[in-house]
Amino acid sequence: MYPLFFNSRKEKLTRAGIRHIIQKYAEMARSQNEILIPSGISCHSFRHSKAMHRLQAGVNLVYIRDILGHVSIQSTEIYARADSKQKREAIEKAYVNINPEEKPVWEGNMNILNWLKGF
Repeated sequence: MYPLFFNSRKEKLTRAGIRHIIQKYAEMARSQNEILIPSGISCHSFRHSKAMHRLQAGVNLVYIRDILGHVSIQSTEIYARADSKQKREAIEKAYVNINPEEKPVWEGNMNILNWLKGF
């Protein structure tokens, strides 16, 4: 019986084999457009991206923890902190582009800052 995903010798794919496939197709995509694929692409970047997409889709951190195989929810909360940081940076960037002379209304307003942290 063969594994579901196998190499040219009908053996199961190893981590190195998967990395080789990812790098091969990433290089092909980069040859079409250099900025299409980041240089640091890896199996872990796919794992991280999928976890972030699930979080952004509203999936509970407990389920994401289980899917990722984390023992502790604290390990999974890293994704939530990264997501809130990305949201804050996007809001700040959009605000500066609209009114570059004015300071953001949330600067120094602890009520708004605490509300934003709740995302």
